[in-house]
Amino acid sequence: MNWLLQTRTKTTNPSMNCGIFKIKEEKTLEERMLYSQTLMRKHPGRIPIIIEKNSKCGLPSIDRSKYLVPNTLTVSQLVQMIRKQIQLEPSNGIFVFINNKLVPNSATISEVYATEKEEDGFLYAVYSQENAFG
Repeated sequence: MNWLLQTRTKTTNPSMNCGIFKIKEEKTLEERMLYSQTLMRKHPGRIPIIIEKNSKCGLPSIDRSKYLVPNTLTVSQLVQMIRKQIQLEPSNGIFVFINNKLVPNSATISEVYATEKEEDGFLYAVYSQENAFG
């Protein structure tokens, strides 16, 4: 029975396989807090977001992980931006998880940021793949 529960946890929560974000390994909490505050002060109307791929998926990595996105950007537009950067085939689906949750595509980044930002002021997102057609 325990094996079944462990298997479910792994398969129903793909973003858990992402490990720790690189920036969290490289910078202390205080450094990340100062960095996000500086970015938001310099660029009002923008949200600092860290995007990495799920380590278990076969997708290519995006060229960088730190982004300043407009607060009016929707999750759907963010997904399109990622798709374009990794040149994903139209037959493959891509999903964005924030705090191990699949967020609605219609939500704006500012709405998601208000409820899901981390203590350091960044919004952390993981993208993963799912075959949509075959």
